[in-house]
Formats: sequence, C-alpha cells, structure tokens
Amino acid sequence: MHRPTRITSLLPILMLAGTGWRVPGRVVGGEPHRIGPSAGPGGTVTGKVTFAGRVPKNPVMDMSAEPNCAARYKTMPHLQLVVVNPNGTLANVFVYVKAGLPAGATYASPSSPVVLDQSACEHHPRVFGIMVGQPLQIRNSDPLLHNIKVLGRNNRTFNISLPAAGMTVTRTFTAPEVMLTFKCDVHGWMRAYAGVLPHPFFATTGTDGRFAIHGLPPGTYTVEAWHETFGTQTGTITVKANATATVDFAYARP
Repeated sequence: MHRPTRITSLLPILMLAGTGWRVPGRVVGGEPHRIGPSAGPGGTVTGKVTFAGRVPKNPVMDMSAEPNCAARYKTMPHLQLVVVNPNGTLANVFVYVKAGLPAGATYASPSSPVVLDQSACEHHPRVFGIMVGQPLQIRNSDPLLHNIKVLGRNNRTFNISLPAAGMTVTRTFTAPEVMLTFKCDVHGWMRAYAGVLPHPFFATTGTDGRFAIHGLPPGTYTVEAWHETFGTQTGTITVKANATATVDFAYARP
C-alpha cells in the first residue's frame, strides 16, 4: 500500500497585520480542487496540502490612491498571500505533474478559455493552471481602468490596458512556465499566478485544501506543489491503471 508522502518545511515569517473582512478560509476566486482538462481514462492522484504552526497575518491592501477601489469595501481587505482553511489546509496551492509522463506524449489544448477576471480590484482566481495554446480570456469587470501585465521568463511579456467595465482580451502562451506572474500596474496589490503546462495534469487547492489530478497513465511521477509565499515541495507517486494514489504535502512554520 502506498503511504502518503509528507514533506514539511520551516518557513519565513511574514509581516504586517490583519485577517480582514473575509470569512476565514475563503478563497478569492478559487475553486475547490480545481482540475485541469482530463486527458482520458487512467489513474488518479489525490491529496491535500496542510499547514501547521502560527498562521501568518496578511498585509492590508493600500487602496488610498484609488478611492474607487476603496469604496467597494467596508473595511480594507488584506492580501491573500496565505489562506489557511478552517480545517488546517492551504488554499491557492498549485499542484502539478512535474516529471514522469511518457516520453514524446502530446496533449491537445482545450479550445475553451480559462477566464481571469479583474473584479473588485482583485484578480480572480489568484492561482490557476492553463495549458500551452489554451486561450486565456482576461476580463475587466470594474468600472475603472485596469491593465494586465504579464511578467514571463519563457513566454513573451505583454502589457494591455482595459479601461472600462466589460472589456476583454484573449491571449495564449507558447511555452511551459511555472509560474507566470500577472499584475496590474495601476493597482500594485493586484497579482495572479498561472502554471502554464504542456499537459492537463494539474490542479489548485480550494476551500478544503484538496486536489485531484485525473487521467494519468500508469507510471511513477514527480508531483510538485507551489505556493506563492512558501515555495515548492515535491513528492513521488506511483499510479496504477484505474486506481487512485495519494500524495499529501505539509507546510509548517514555528
């Protein structure tokens, strides 16, 4: 029987105050165990990402220079750098197959877009996955100017203005990159991160801290978990046909 892989690291201390007005554990724009498009029948990898120790306090978003953003909130919200769910798990962790797929295997990119929404002066979702060649639709849902700037290493950087509510722009990415950073230069606190992959074997943890990756051919894989504050961890998992294997990740701090 496979035993879950648990990896624990001690992490740096964050600064500044507040849990904000949000319900504890709420994921901004996230979806529980968000799953990439299925590659067909096969094995499944499931797991959870836990957190132990003192929960860092997220900084307040400084919206003083943008009253139109501040007016959307009764109390200034806090950056969602670390979202610890009520069950002691972490949200917004990107989990993906890093190595082990059959050599030369290719996977068709979906024609349906992933949507990145600029709403209430934040990006929704904050962390997500997308395949190389899959459309990304970037939407401004706010009645004010946003821009979308992509800071890529393997992909071309772009910077596009979306000055009015309802405006959209669609882009695709040509190369794998974990992670690709999105920001709004007008509102410096607005960030999002995408894992761009040539395959569909990825997921993002949500309000229960769990993930599920479906359709893997039998084999042994390296699975990586990425968190924007706490960094990466890896585990090794063996997947059998039509079976489920489990790999868990555990972050900790004093």
